[in-house]
Amino acid sequence: MLKNKILKLLHSKINIYKISIDDLTKQHENHNKSNNGGHFKLHIVSNDFQNTSLLNRHKMIYNILNNMMKNEIHALSIKSQTINESKK
Repeated sequence: MLKNKILKLLHSKINIYKISIDDLTKQHENHNKSNNGGHFKLHIVSNDFQNTSLLNRHKMIYNILNNMMKNEIHALSIKSQTINESKK
């Protein structure tokens, strides 16, 4: 399952406090230009994001999932926060 593969990859590279992944693929089944990859919504909380810009947080995640982005993931929405940011 793709969701489990995403979780495993992220856990291997980021010290995760909390994570959720929603598979939204069913909502996009009729997209003509899709490469048949999945659509996912990711919320990840980690102090590894401390003092890191939003852009660099997203780059970190995309670098980890790079090989999946070519075929297995068509779209990825990311919300990345530190532990303190998630408690506000």
